[in-house]
Amino acid sequence: MREQFPIVTAHPESAYLDSAATSQKPRAVLDAVQTYLTTSNANAGRGTYPWANRTTELVEAARERVKEFLHDPEPDRSTVHFTSGTTEGLRTVARDWLVPYLSDGDEILVPFADHRANLDPWLEAGRLLAERGVDVHVRALPYQAVSGDYDHRALGDLVGPRTRFVAATHVHHVYGGDMNLHRIRAAVGPDVPICVDAAQSVGHLPVDLTGAGLDVDFVVFSGHKAMALPGTGALWARNARGPALRPAGWQGTPNTAGIVSLRAALDWLDAAGPDRIARWTGGLTTRLTDRLSRLDPYEILGCPASLAADSALPDAQRRHGIVTFRHQDIPSDDLGFILYSHGLMVRADSLCQAGATAEDGSVRVSLHVYNTAEEIDRLLAVLTSLA
Repeated sequence: MREQFPIVTAHPESAYLDSAATSQKPRAVLDAVQTYLTTSNANAGRGTYPWANRTTELVEAARERVKEFLHDPEPDRSTVHFTSGTTEGLRTVARDWLVPYLSDGDEILVPFADHRANLDPWLEAGRLLAERGVDVHVRALPYQAVSGDYDHRALGDLVGPRTRFVAATHVHHVYGGDMNLHRIRAAVGPDVPICVDAAQSVGHLPVDLTGAGLDVDFVVFSGHKAMALPGTGALWARNARGPALRPAGWQGTPNTAGIVSLRAALDWLDAAGPDRIARWTGGLTTRLTDRLSRLDPYEILGCPASLAADSALPDAQRRHGIVTFRHQDIPSDDLGFILYSHGLMVRADSLCQAGATAEDGSVRVSLHVYNTAEEIDRLLAVLTSLA
């Protein structure tokens, strides 16, 4: 599979270890965009000539492809809206669905230690409602202090008769942990709508809406993290709890090339097998955490029970292709520059984590199907030399 990524094969001296920020694109996606732009590029839903009709058909087919990829159990009821990415998708839910849905005295539960994109829209919704004289209580989802997972037991104590909405994350963008969304549903009951930030799960592991594990109402993800072009994302709405989602306002011209790339990316991912991708990146993750956890100067963030290769997974929070750490003496920015001098490209800053400050910087290694065990060993060799 590595050979299918032109930018990776063109730079064998470099190891791209920043796929949580954006993924690289396989040749099939690049070819699909090139074919579209050179054969039928037009505006969707506007003209009646063949190129425009073909573009409209491609956009509508992409909506159905998103539902198919997510294993949507009721595709005739659900809707898919294309966005510029996860941030816009979450803000669309907040502005166009949540604000009209809430009443004075209602409560919502949202994550205060996940990506800022999954906090700011809900706070903004609270402010918009307050300007209209509607008092809504925005409460923080509780976390387990050690693992960083949601504390579903404490969550159960927070849920009350006025709890109207929960926002959560599927895979944490800093800790790489599966946030066990089935426990969220069990804690809040069958009737509360749940919105999921799936930016770090779609394209990285199987996402199946037919099972009890993802009994949620909104799934939002970015195409560029799932091997599509930047500026592309999708918002899936189940439309079973509360009113159906109808984005407000004139939608304008869609990012047709990006939508074409997203459909091609989902085709590629299905052919590759999300389960196979998850096993591969999971193995690389374990290779890294098992050895890095033995080096004294490093602190690995997230669930400590998941670090060793012989970890008892039923009792540990599963990590999915993301390892974030700090060196006790070397600032994270400096460590990032050192790694790049050895051809290792990682993320080194506060990682857009809500509640974090500049002093909370860390180094994040995030993996995908084009990474190799040799690249992990190269990284470990450099980190060991700095221990």
